[in-house]
Amino acid sequence: MFDSLLVQQALLLSSAFLLGAILGSFLNVVIYRLPIMMEREYKRDFYSYFGQEPKAGEKAELEEPFNLVLPHSHCPNCDTEIKPWHNVPLVSYLALGGKCSNCATPISKRYPLVELATGILTAIVVWQLGFTWQALAGCVFTWALVALTGIDFDKQLLPDNITLPLLWAGLLVNCWGLFVPLQDAVVGAIAGYLALWSVYHIFKLLTGKEGMGAGDFKILAAIGAWFGWQMLPLVILLSAAVGAVAGLTWSAIAGRDKNLPIAFGPYLAGAGWIAMLWGEQLMGWYLSYSGLGG
Repeated sequence: MFDSLLVQQALLLSSAFLLGAILGSFLNVVIYRLPIMMEREYKRDFYSYFGQEPKAGEKAELEEPFNLVLPHSHCPNCDTEIKPWHNVPLVSYLALGGKCSNCATPISKRYPLVELATGILTAIVVWQLGFTWQALAGCVFTWALVALTGIDFDKQLLPDNITLPLLWAGLLVNCWGLFVPLQDAVVGAIAGYLALWSVYHIFKLLTGKEGMGAGDFKILAAIGAWFGWQMLPLVILLSAAVGAVAGLTWSAIAGRDKNLPIAFGPYLAGAGWIAMLWGEQLMGWYLSYSGLGG
């Protein structure tokens, strides 16, 4: 019986990893294309609002289909369309030696890394939460965080197209108390948004500079909607600590200008993911260690 359980567990985790890797391939498309889609939509709205016509080249670009499906994936160097068998997560990258099959242009390592990371994170969620509705919801939460992390690293942008549906999804799953009671979820969403909104305005008042973007408010609000207001101090503490260490390390190693902005969304996302799986244990450990838990 024990051997049978081990086999079932191995199959479940392997399936979760495979599903995550496949979703990771799609998330690569989201990370690359969504900011471009948003930019083109902004330009179309701008020209429409002011009654102007874009230049010929830009007009053709704005009129051609560009979404998460079209145009089909292709090599940016030789424009060769990527065949389905060249788009198998992880396997294709290794089989092609990390190069385009037609022109041998190197393929960015980010693509297999996102696939691998998404597969591993998905497997960990299933391992921790089991074959449950919580695990399914946790996987969706994880995939959204992966997309937000990639986009924020690339563009320092946390799109409303992802953060707002993620927030509403948190409230929805907690209508049935999947992670926390709905009341805690609603308070968490409000408190998450106002916490960083307040920090932003206080920092701006004191320094005259913008310390973070509105997307950070929304992602913390989403985390609060998923896991309740009780997890917000832990998420803020973890993200601030890791973000500070990462920023100082980056500045020391790469000689990065300290005045240049750093994407904070990935640290919030990482802290939110940790809170989902181990938040209660970490809070319990802290309260016990500090003596606040009695």
